[in-house]
Amino acid sequence: MHCMAPEKEDDGTATSPEPQPSPSGRSICSSCHRPNPVCLCHVLPPHPIEISTQLLILHHPHEAHHKLSTTPLLIRSLLRATAVTGRRLRPGLSPLLDRSPPPSVIYLFPATSSTPAVDISDLNVQDLTRNGERELVLIAFDGTWKHAREMVKASEEFLQSRFAVRVCLGVDETVSGGSIYDSELILRKEPFSGCVSTMEAVARVLRVLEPNGVEVESMLIEILREMVRLQAGFLKPMNPRPKLLKKAKEKDEI
Repeated sequence: MHCMAPEKEDDGTATSPEPQPSPSGRSICSSCHRPNPVCLCHVLPPHPIEISTQLLILHHPHEAHHKLSTTPLLIRSLLRATAVTGRRLRPGLSPLLDRSPPPSVIYLFPATSSTPAVDISDLNVQDLTRNGERELVLIAFDGTWKHAREMVKASEEFLQSRFAVRVCLGVDETVSGGSIYDSELILRKEPFSGCVSTMEAVARVLRVLEPNGVEVESMLIEILREMVRLQAGFLKPMNPRPKLLKKAKEKDEI
């Protein structure tokens, strides 16, 4: 569902949509469908951004209910973005992948020792699309890192049947992790450094794939930063776990 433009009064001035109560009693914006205190209508594009790439997000069932999932923001921000909920790709899951002639397909996930990946900066888009003759579909997996691994593994047979190309952002799994957001408040902990949210990963890929990629990336990152800023206002800094505090104290006493 795309974000709707502000409603107009009779005099032609724009007004924000009236908030609607949620089942829990919270006031929900009728346009971006987020709780009113963290409404993002002021940074969402008035019309979905036009891109030539077809974006398909496989949304893990657990992530679909997470308040910090960025998939809904991508769907509302990009004209050619769709999401399906599931744990693996399969025939019939999305009409995007069952078209004839078949599109060129790339999917976003880091390389492993058994499955190499092309760095997005080295991807030759013209060759992949035969100079624009073939549609390009970008697949992203939205879930925790553990779930995303499982989703990719379960989808490999299907992806191979579509001759999909695996692309990556150059994440280094040997470096210890932190927050996927540049903030004093850790909103979501990731397993290693370099992890990014689905929205940031897609933005970085579209920067390479789209003729106006720099502008598209900038707009998406602005939305993400505002989401983090608003959400951080309702969180407290994460304190070290008691066990870690105890170990640190023992180390100081040695």
